[in-house]
Amino acid sequence: MRKGEGNEFWVCDELIWLLRMDGVPGSVGTSAGFSLRLGQTIFSSASLLFMSLGVEFYGYTAFWFVFFSPSTFLVTIMGLVIPWSFTLGLVDGYSVLVKCPLRQPGVLLLIVIGDWVLSILILAAACSTAGVVDLLLQPDGNCPPRICTRYQLSVAMAFLSWFLSGASALFNLWLLPSLL
Repeated sequence: MRKGEGNEFWVCDELIWLLRMDGVPGSVGTSAGFSLRLGQTIFSSASLLFMSLGVEFYGYTAFWFVFFSPSTFLVTIMGLVIPWSFTLGLVDGYSVLVKCPLRQPGVLLLIVIGDWVLSILILAAACSTAGVVDLLLQPDGNCPPRICTRYQLSVAMAFLSWFLSGASALFNLWLLPSLL
């Protein structure tokens, strides 16, 4: 479509061209992507710290998740998310500084798959931990208020981390077809 014929189509074509040239805001290599990764790292770290420091989360059998060694599901997943988000945050920060966004389809495909897998795992861990905390908060539950408050904060941070991870996964998935 040419510039003067049907403005609605011209605007749509120009928007598609801009997205291909500048990338999707929030995808790998953008400042919004860097912000998403930074938020993921902060919320995942906060969730891990609230769950594991100063409280005996391993004392409640409902929090156990056995995978080679006894640890909790939420702690295990946050232990995976923190280095993933931190590393991709470094990549995003470098890409923003040198003004050269990452646009290799193979690398972006690996990032999209990793984001989706970790996003689903974060949601599963946050939901399962929220269910256990809800059971512990019942009148017949055996949970001191200080400990349950920390568990609730940990679950809240996990859900915030999941929200940012899901957004990042969607933005990168949106960018992927334009590179193939």
